[in-house]
Amino acid sequence: MLTLTLERLHADHAAALLAFERENRAYFARSIPDRGDAYFAEFAATHRARLDEQEAGVCHFHVVLDDRGELVGRVNLVDVEAGSAELGYRIAERATGRGVATTAVAEACRLAATAYGLTELTAKTTRDNAASMTVLARNGFTPVADITLMNRPGVRYRRTLNGDDRGGPRPS
Repeated sequence: MLTLTLERLHADHAAALLAFERENRAYFARSIPDRGDAYFAEFAATHRARLDEQEAGVCHFHVVLDDRGELVGRVNLVDVEAGSAELGYRIAERATGRGVATTAVAEACRLAATAYGLTELTAKTTRDNAASMTVLARNGFTPVADITLMNRPGVRYRRTLNGDDRGGPRPS
């Protein structure tokens, strides 16, 4: 059984998070927009700004830790408003194919409903990102619109959160 922990982002995560982003930059850029050089050059200020956003309640940022306590991903709930937020996630290349994303997204959905009182999540991905589409489908997200993302065809998803989200992952 896969054991993961989602921890709410805090100041002490800065060094591990920066290393994670650097290590996986090229991998992430293949399927999601690159953060750009400024993100890395100004990481300390960006990290502080994210913590301020979280403190204000407009975003909920999480790091994903494996059973050894190593940072293998991040799952974020951004643009929190009127019971809704947009889900985004990044999983380290070395951790793919083991259910990390599916498990981390399931836990984020549970937290969204129980800890943050959200009733709906949205997400988006490109159509050529089959792995992300599978993760979202396994977690009860349904396609609601065709979009363009990174100049490529994409899909916007939605998931309503309810009492079923108080437990664990949804069955596949």
